[in-house]
Amino acid sequence: MPAADAALSSATEPTPTWQIKLLYDGECPLCVREVNFLRKRDAGRGLVELVDIAADDYDPADHGGIDFETAMGRIHALLPDGTIVKNVEVFRRVYEILGMGWIYAITKLPVVGALADALYGLWADWRLRLTGRPDLATLVAERQRRGCESERCRLD
Repeated sequence: MPAADAALSSATEPTPTWQIKLLYDGECPLCVREVNFLRKRDAGRGLVELVDIAADDYDPADHGGIDFETAMGRIHALLPDGTIVKNVEVFRRVYEILGMGWIYAITKLPVVGALADALYGLWADWRLRLTGRPDLATLVAERQRRGCESERCRLD
C-alpha cells in the first residue's frame, strides 16, 4: 500500500474509546466470573473492551493477530496503539484502568512480579483441567471441526 494510502487509511480509522481490550475465554467459569466483576467495575464507561475468544466469530485479525490457541494458553490484551500485553501484566493494567491498581501494585516489584508470573503460568497450564474442560489440543480440534479454518469460523 502506498504511503499516502496508508496515511489516509489510518486517518479514517476511528480511535478506539477503550483503553485496553481484554481477550478472555467465555467458556471458562472462573474467567467469566472475573469478566463479570470487571464489567461491573467498568460501569458502562467503555474503558475495557471484553472479547470472548471462545466465540465462533472470534477473528485474530481484529485482535492483534492473536490466534485462538495462543489466547487460550495465556491471557492477552491489546492497547489502543496495538501493543500486546500478556500474563499478570494484563491484570495489572486492567485493574489500574478501572481504578483498582492497588490490588496488583505489589507485582510491580521485580521479585514479586516474577513470582506472580510463575504462579499465573502454573494456573494457565492447569486451568482447563481444573475447570473440568478438555485439553487445549482437543479444544482446537473441536473448533476446527465446527468449521473454523485459520481460527475464523464460517457462519454457515
